[in-house]
Amino acid sequence: MNRSSADCQITILGAGPYGLSATAYLRAAGKEVRIFGQSMSFWQDQMPKGMCLRSSWGASHIADPEKKLTLDAFCSQNGFQFSKPIPIDGFVAYGQWFQGAAVPDLDPRRIRLIEQENNGFRITLADGENFRSERVVVAAGIHSFQRRPSEFDRIPPALSSHSSEHKDLAKFSGKSVVVIGSGQSALESAALLIEAGAEVEVICRRDSLRWVGLHPRLHHLGLVSKMLYSSRDVGPAGISRLVAAPHVFKRFPRWFQERAAYRAIRPAVAGWLKSRIAGVPVSFGLRVVMAEVSGGRIRLKLNDGTERLVDHALLATGYRVDITRYGFLADSLVKQLKTVNGYPILKRGLETSVPGLHILGKPAAYSFGPIVGFVSGTEFASTELLRSICAADGNGHRKS
Repeated sequence: MNRSSADCQITILGAGPYGLSATAYLRAAGKEVRIFGQSMSFWQDQMPKGMCLRSSWGASHIADPEKKLTLDAFCSQNGFQFSKPIPIDGFVAYGQWFQGAAVPDLDPRRIRLIEQENNGFRITLADGENFRSERVVVAAGIHSFQRRPSEFDRIPPALSSHSSEHKDLAKFSGKSVVVIGSGQSALESAALLIEAGAEVEVICRRDSLRWVGLHPRLHHLGLVSKMLYSSRDVGPAGISRLVAAPHVFKRFPRWFQERAAYRAIRPAVAGWLKSRIAGVPVSFGLRVVMAEVSGGRIRLKLNDGTERLVDHALLATGYRVDITRYGFLADSLVKQLKTVNGYPILKRGLETSVPGLHILGKPAAYSFGPIVGFVSGTEFASTELLRSICAADGNGHRKS
């Protein structure tokens, strides 16, 4: 039998950087918040051991209202000394420390269903408990949005998998693996596979790899560099500054937003990875046109007429936002959401077309630009969310 608990003002789903940051901001302003999820679970379970953050140190702090819970504070208080780039396991430890300091009462239970009810929402947990919440903030991340090329639809998981499905790539030691993709995930996965003793080839549609990192000149021009590059560390010179100001960015015509956003986040590889992939074979200008099981292995047919017979195909093919794939949103709720190509259309406060329902992180990128898909966007998202809720409360909404 379902159990019903006390109502609350705000429910947050997700305990990654965006959910933790939003909770810290809202609680500092006196809001009643319940937050659900496993702390930093995507980073801990869906990113292979040995990976590093592509973003810089300054762009990897999870935002808190007093700016005290930084990477520097974590290292100082815990005696850590991270290498640069920042290793994933170190970032996970930092995020869990942030959670312990800012959100010690995190509820690890899973939210099974969110339904609209009167002027609020009915929340049902996996264990059957349910309660009413005036607002819901979804910070569920991108795991539900894995992009898999259709050519691999009938290939069993033992022979083909998404790069986010592995916590440790050492399991492929002694195996032959084709990595599909041309971005950071693809090339860093290839490096980890080689280091684990696998035979690897990277296949990508592009004609070359794009490298990102410190520009030999533009990053060393003092004040001029600060004018060209934001500390948010998203995008090349000029665009970096623009996407760091979401309210300015969204004033531009849609065609310009789309071009600028693509330039900011198109597939690219961090310069520090060059030495680690020096011996990795990369085949350019190719794509898989057919995949089939052959004698317990996977056979790939490519657009140039050649074939590959390997033990596994690792799909580092990224993510495609489609909020209908958030299984915890009731169908009746999803039908009310205004969307474009899977992205929710959001207004101030990252609020959807359903009053009181907010969505943070990558799904907010259509409305506020690419910055909200990165850790460095947590300050904007949390500040914007808080301002919106405080303004609504001041206009007659009931406060708890």
